[in-house]
Amino acid sequence: MKVAVLPKGSTSDDAARYILGEIDGVDFHYHRLIAEVFASTAEGITDYSVIPIENTIDGSVSLHTDMLIDDVDLPIQAEWVYPSIQNLVGRLSELDRKPNGELDYSRIVKVMSHPVAMAQCRQFLKQHIPHAELEHVGSTTEAIRTVRDNPGIGWAAIGQKTAAQHNGLDVLQESVTDHDNNYTRFLLIGPKPLNGKTSDKHKTTIIVSSQEDYPGGLHQVLSALAWRRINLSRIESRPTKKKLGTYYFLIDIDMSLESILLQSAIAEIEAIGFQVRVMGSYPSFSYKPALK
Repeated sequence: MKVAVLPKGSTSDDAARYILGEIDGVDFHYHRLIAEVFASTAEGITDYSVIPIENTIDGSVSLHTDMLIDDVDLPIQAEWVYPSIQNLVGRLSELDRKPNGELDYSRIVKVMSHPVAMAQCRQFLKQHIPHAELEHVGSTTEAIRTVRDNPGIGWAAIGQKTAAQHNGLDVLQESVTDHDNNYTRFLLIGPKPLNGKTSDKHKTTIIVSSQEDYPGGLHQVLSALAWRRINLSRIESRPTKKKLGTYYFLIDIDMSLESILLQSAIAEIEAIGFQVRVMGSYPSFSYKPALK
């Protein structure tokens, strides 16, 4: 099994190993940019891609959602959540200590990270390093590597402990995210169902769209699901990019597509004039921390 993922030591890498680590024969293919991760599976180089799609603090990752909808035709084969614990990474030797023993961050002039990871740490950065330039890069691991390759000039990164260890850097401050319950939802996308892991919980993701906008349209769509007591875990509108003011509705449903109830709801939605695209029906895994 070949799996495309963002660089080694990134949150995506840790999350991929969490969900796929017990499956034999997994070969991870690392890419610098998320577009390269998508392309790897779309072009048949890898069997699956691991995509971060939603975060507790920052919400949906719009770029990744739009790429999944517009740029590739790869169904969702699994989803899971994983803790996104960001750390300030650099070199302790480049920092002084205050009289009370705390690190003096005044010598840090730039902090680098992926924009989603950076957004998760706004309060820490504002409180401790408000003077530093903030620079977005393709992944947290790329930020850490850049800091590694540019010693002595006051650069730091936000990223994972594992990436810091792989690159010989220090964790200057652990867990700098603004909230303790910071989790990221990941999708495994690819042309074939995932074998080797099962879950009692299944979900289905659909995209609903209409060529014409008319009053009460969305209400009719939701009514087809509501009166059947079908639970939705998320509904989000995304622009069609065809005309200003036209949108897709991306809907996550807590039910397998094998359910007759869901099949009949989709049939009703199509009968009232909407187009329905099934993005995937897949097992959903919850994060279970390892016992100490």
